[in-house]
Amino acid sequence: MSWRLFILSTLFTLSALATQAQIRFGVKAGLSSTDINVSEIEILRNGGADRLQLALENAQYGVHAGVMLRLPLGETFLLQPEVVFNSNTVEYEVEDLNPSGVSTLVLEEKFQYVDIPLLLGAKFGPIRLMAGPEGRVFVNSASDLFRFNDYEQTFDDVEISFLGGVGLDLWNLTLDVRYEGNFDKFGDHITFGDQQFAFNKSENRWIFSLGVFF
Repeated sequence: MSWRLFILSTLFTLSALATQAQIRFGVKAGLSSTDINVSEIEILRNGGADRLQLALENAQYGVHAGVMLRLPLGETFLLQPEVVFNSNTVEYEVEDLNPSGVSTLVLEEKFQYVDIPLLLGAKFGPIRLMAGPEGRVFVNSASDLFRFNDYEQTFDDVEISFLGGVGLDLWNLTLDVRYEGNFDKFGDHITFGDQQFAFNKSENRWIFSLGVFF
């Protein structure tokens, strides 16, 4: 199944659920902050004659927006599926060591994903505790690393991560702070000359959202 068909199927399912009694539909938007501290990776090119040292310089704030449903499960528990488009940007510091000299560059990559979390929650008055799995569907990427002619990207179509956090409901407004953990190593899409690389840790994010239910 392609990512487009997967997303359309999910949206259709959420739309069908939203027609049921007591199920609420909402929209949300917010910011995310990447929490990652990784070691640099060394990349040998042209049979070892050239060498790149790639380090994470900065992980900028990301933005996201999407839709959500809230399904009550009795008085205390709830189920909340969402479809959220998010965009993130990172900067790499690249030291290019080659026979003609050494140059240092700061290069940027942008990523777009559609995140599809399925969260189980418990309400305690206006406070919610939420946790659950999340499917991350890769949509697109733009990278300054393509200035190196042997650079390629090998993204998985779908990644699995997990979410947990706390929320606050005030009338129809909802505020959320969540922590997202990823099972894959950060940068595992980086490929030079058919050799795949990755940093030594996973990418984790803090996600801050404001939403409204109708």
